[in-house]
Amino acid sequence: MLADSHCHLNYKGLVEDQQAVLERARARGVTAMLNISTRESEWDDIVATAEREPDVWATIGIHPNEADTYPDVDAAKLIERARHPRVVGLGESGLDYFRDTSDRARQQASFRAHIAASRETGLPIVVHTRDAEDDTAAIMAEEMEKGAYAGVIHCFTASGAFADKALDLGLYISISGIVTFKNARDLQETAARLPIDRLLIETDAPFLAPVPHRGKTGEPGFVADTAAFLADLRGENVEELSRRTAENFHALFAKTRASGAVAA
Repeated sequence: MLADSHCHLNYKGLVEDQQAVLERARARGVTAMLNISTRESEWDDIVATAEREPDVWATIGIHPNEADTYPDVDAAKLIERARHPRVVGLGESGLDYFRDTSDRARQQASFRAHIAASRETGLPIVVHTRDAEDDTAAIMAEEMEKGAYAGVIHCFTASGAFADKALDLGLYISISGIVTFKNARDLQETAARLPIDRLLIETDAPFLAPVPHRGKTGEPGFVADTAAFLADLRGENVEELSRRTAENFHALFAKTRASGAVAA
């Protein structure tokens, strides 16, 4: 029982042979996959995949690098599209000061709109943050004071201090295949101490394939390799870690329990 909490099944590298990709994931024990959107232009295709596949769900959102392209995607539009039964989360949204392809003020406004939609709908927000720890933490804390919302820091690579801030706000943290890389010592130290009840795992496929697949196109099935590495890192049983992180996935994205098959 494994859940890939973040993948892009409609991206180049996976969409061309999507059915085979899904079958390979299922063969490795993956019982749930969250298909993440980054642009409004792809929402329909991403939702259609979730409609077709009982173990795939969808999010609606705008990546921070796309914030300038979709300035009209506000909380109201997100709330409207999130009514679909297969849409179980919002995002990915957040701040990306590494690429800086969108105006930072526009990124921040978009991030706050996603949080407002999360608060209104009760659906968790999938948070992307890169080279923007301070502003991300500040916005999340400010918005939490306005009213509670749920969420996950996806593909966590930030500092241990940022992890603690996110945990204090009640958010989950998702670990990707980056944790298996030899140069990821700081991330490994943080991942080793995260509380099991706030831990998710992901592939971010088709990106970030873990060891022993590094350099290849990532697939949801590779979440099994990240789970095995993480269990060893934490001194835990891999079956137990897989089960607990899958349970955490369905607890956070609670709409999955009512919108299709959930494997026992």
